[in-house]
Amino acid sequence: MAEEASESVGLLLSDDLLFTSRITGTARALGLNVNSVRSFDALLAQAVQRRPACVILDLGMPGLVLAELFRQLGDDRPRVVAYGSHVDAESLRAARAAGCDPVMPRSQFVEVLSSALPGWFAGREGS
Repeated sequence: MAEEASESVGLLLSDDLLFTSRITGTARALGLNVNSVRSFDALLAQAVQRRPACVILDLGMPGLVLAELFRQLGDDRPRVVAYGSHVDAESLRAARAAGCDPVMPRSQFVEVLSSALPGWFAGREGS
């Protein structure tokens, strides 16, 4: 049963209500379910409890600790997708170094969301 949940539920960490609505609406239109949380602690609690198919992170969120997230998710973790401001190149680099894949500026994330989301739910494929 936990495996079925992991195949069908993604987690989104974002406090931008309009952007969250855009992501969850796109997921719904694709027949996918993305639950949103507005704090890093809530993300950790849900990730441990529900074992998501993928995790989507807004790198601008306060309190985000990538090392702790990856520790909590373990070795058999879901795909962790990160997006952030194109002017915050350091956060984008740090997310790549921590193990997020893919990592992209917010504008690119918006462009690829509907085509990439099903693949993000499918798994890490070599990452």
